[in-house]
Amino acid sequence: MAQTIKEERLKWVLPIVRKKVRLVDAAAVCPHSKRSIERWVAEYKKNGENGLEPRSTRPKTNPKETAISIKESVIELRKKTKLCALKLHWRLEKQGVIINERTIGKILKAEGLVRKYRVKKIKYKYLRSLRKLGELVEIDVKHVPGLVAGKPYFQYTAIDTASRWRYLRSFDEESTYHTCVFLLDVLSRFPYCITGVKTDNHATFTNRFHYRAMVVPMRPHALDELCAARGIAHYLIDPGKPAQNGTVERSHREDQEKFYEQNIFASLEDLQEKMALWNMQYNDLEHCGLNGKTPNEALALFALINPPNVCA
Repeated sequence: MAQTIKEERLKWVLPIVRKKVRLVDAAAVCPHSKRSIERWVAEYKKNGENGLEPRSTRPKTNPKETAISIKESVIELRKKTKLCALKLHWRLEKQGVIINERTIGKILKAEGLVRKYRVKKIKYKYLRSLRKLGELVEIDVKHVPGLVAGKPYFQYTAIDTASRWRYLRSFDEESTYHTCVFLLDVLSRFPYCITGVKTDNHATFTNRFHYRAMVVPMRPHALDELCAARGIAHYLIDPGKPAQNGTVERSHREDQEKFYEQNIFASLEDLQEKMALWNMQYNDLEHCGLNGKTPNEALALFALINPPNVCA
């Protein structure tokens, strides 16, 4: 009994080729059609036994297949920016290239450019409230990885939760003084009035968990005094709950992956220059939370939907 498709075809073709059996007589008892036997005989005479090897019936071309030039653009843009499929879809759409995000995902998966995520067993649904511009600005500090010219530096970050507009500034020290200086800088740069600020419970932001506050009353923190003087509400997250400051924490991951891991800084001036350029790029980057809009585009759009508060 034949073990492979090739042996099965040879069993019927060889007697016909050697003229021991007529093709018509073989077709009368063969479970395969006469047309198949004729095709096998022709392939055998042309290519020998190799012609009887089974070949895929998959079409060599697909009229709906994505053009190679578009695939190369997707792969090149992914390697350059590390954006997800949805953000690549938005970026290419602005360049006049229309391609579905699921198609982009398949291209990235075929090239091995996707990140392997663990399967989450529990999924939560969050209701997003539409905030006004400047209604809540999250502020946090990120340690600049390593040393710059032999000294440690700190990145202060402020991000508006409504528009995702962000401002960065580096200091050589993490202190209450620099926190106040940074907030004043943010107030002067953000185009609308800021009415709320949210931070964690670090000593540079609050005295709430200072060891002396447990024993004797302490004077208000300098940041609280500054916020009170400017009519700004200062919110604190719960201890050990950095997810409550999720917008700024997520932006710090972007900084680590797309800025610090791809740059080397020779001096403080080099760090400040590259940080300013990166911040400009971030404010022109498409965001999933903004449905493909950039923070700068969201500023203009939100201003039309919800007129911002204007500081006196």
